[in-house]
Amino acid sequence: MEIAVQYAHEKDLDWQEFNDTLIASSLGERRPVDDFERIKAMVENANLIITARINNKLVGVARSVTDWVFCTYLSDLFVDEQYQKLGIGRELIRHTKIASPQAKLILLSAPKAINYYPRIGMTHHTHAYTLDDPNDLV
Repeated sequence: MEIAVQYAHEKDLDWQEFNDTLIASSLGERRPVDDFERIKAMVENANLIITARINNKLVGVARSVTDWVFCTYLSDLFVDEQYQKLGIGRELIRHTKIASPQAKLILLSAPKAINYYPRIGMTHHTHAYTLDDPNDLV
């Protein structure tokens, strides 16, 4: 039985729906799901959000920040655990890239997903860096 998934660029995604689906995914453990103001700001400040819905239920999200022409940072990619392994994550990435075709798509993998991205055709890059605290700069 084939499941009909609807993908869309949603400019006004409800932050509570976003958070509920985030919690239902394995990425929820790595995001501030109990800090509602922060979650709300994450949704409101992203300028490219692609959603996956089944029967209008939100089952997956690709949340990005992009300049549309050089780089798109895909900061959150998650699918409700009940709907994983159906190709939804791959399609969310594809729709994100289609929405910003000139820009290079960049993401930092969650530890549980590190083997997923090469399997779907993405290239591993060894030169990524992060900084959590500006006082750590020497």
